[in-house]
Amino acid sequence: MSIRVACVGAGYFSQFHYGSWARMGGIEVVGACDLNLEAARATGMPAFEDLGAMLTNTAPDLLDIILPPPAHAQTIRAALMAGIKWIICQKPFCNDLVEAQAITAEADAAGARLVVHENFRFQPWYRTLKQALAADRIGTVLNATFRLRPGDGQGPRAYLDRQPYFQTMERFLIHETAVHWVDTFQYLFGPATAVYADLRRINPVIAGEDAGHVVFDHASGVRALFDGNRHLDHAADNHRRTMGEALIEGTQGTLDLRGDGSVWWRLFGQQDAQQILPADTHDGFGGDCVHALQSHVIGAMQNGTALENEARAYLDVIRIKDTIYASHAEARKLPIERVT
Repeated sequence: MSIRVACVGAGYFSQFHYGSWARMGGIEVVGACDLNLEAARATGMPAFEDLGAMLTNTAPDLLDIILPPPAHAQTIRAALMAGIKWIICQKPFCNDLVEAQAITAEADAAGARLVVHENFRFQPWYRTLKQALAADRIGTVLNATFRLRPGDGQGPRAYLDRQPYFQTMERFLIHETAVHWVDTFQYLFGPATAVYADLRRINPVIAGEDAGHVVFDHASGVRALFDGNRHLDHAADNHRRTMGEALIEGTQGTLDLRGDGSVWWRLFGQQDAQQILPADTHDGFGGDCVHALQSHVIGAMQNGTALENEARAYLDVIRIKDTIYASHAEARKLPIERVT
C-alpha cells in the first residue's frame, strides 16, 4: 500500500522535493498546493490553491511543507486539525523560538511526528565525515572550520533570480544559511555549549547580515569556526554543491571537504592525502540530500526507525541561532541555554 504525500509550496526550492518524491517507490503524491495555482499546476501533480481543500480531498498520510517561516505555524496547525500524523516542515523552522515551541507542543499533543527539513547533515560528505570521526581516523578532534563561499551575494540583483525574499530578510546569513552548520556541527561534534559571533552586512541592498564569523565551543572539546561570506567564492564547478570548504583537525590527522564534494584524509605528519569520498556527480542540489532526508522519514514511517531532526530536538538549533545574534549584539561570548 503506497504512502500518500501532499505538498504545500511550489517555489524555487520545491523542485527538489517534488523530484525526490517522484523517484521514490511506494509513494503517491496526491496534491500540490500554492497560492499561485499555475505554479502548483507546473509541478505536474493535482493542483490546489486552498490548503484546506487539498487536505480534505486528498487525505494524505504525510504533508510536506515547502514554505517560508511566516507560513509554518498556520500550515502545521491546519495539518493537525486534519488529523495528519506525519509532517515535514522546511527550515528555518517558524518565525521564532516561542512560536516553534508552541507548535511543537501542539504536534506532540496530537501524537504527530513533526520533522524539520534540515537536509545538510544528510549530504553524503557529512555522512562520510561522521563515519570517519566515529572510526577515530584522526584521533582527538580539536579544531574544525567551515568557510561558506557561495559567491552569490554581490551587486544589486543578488538573489533576485532565485530567492528574492533573501534581500528583505532582516536576519539573513545566520537565520537562513548558517543554521545548516549549527545543526551539522552538532551532528558531527556533539552539543554546543557557547558561541561568539561577529557579523556584518556588506551588500547595501540586503536588509540583513551577509558575512561574519561564529566560534562554537562544543562539550566534546572541539572548537569550531563558521566563517561565512556570501560575496566570495571557492574552487568549484557548482558553488551550491557544498557552498564552501571544511577542514576538521585532530591529533592524528585531518579531514578535508572540497568544493567538488570529495572528502580527503591525511595522517598526522604525512604530506599526501587519501580520497575517502569521490567527487559528487549528482546534478541536483547538495548531493541529493533532499532525497536522503525524505527517504529517511519514509523509512521511519514504514519500519519504525529512529528519526533525526524531529522538531523538539531542532529547538536547540533555534536557541543557538538566537544566542549567536545576542552574542553579536553584546560583543561577547555567551553560553547556550538548554531546556532539559
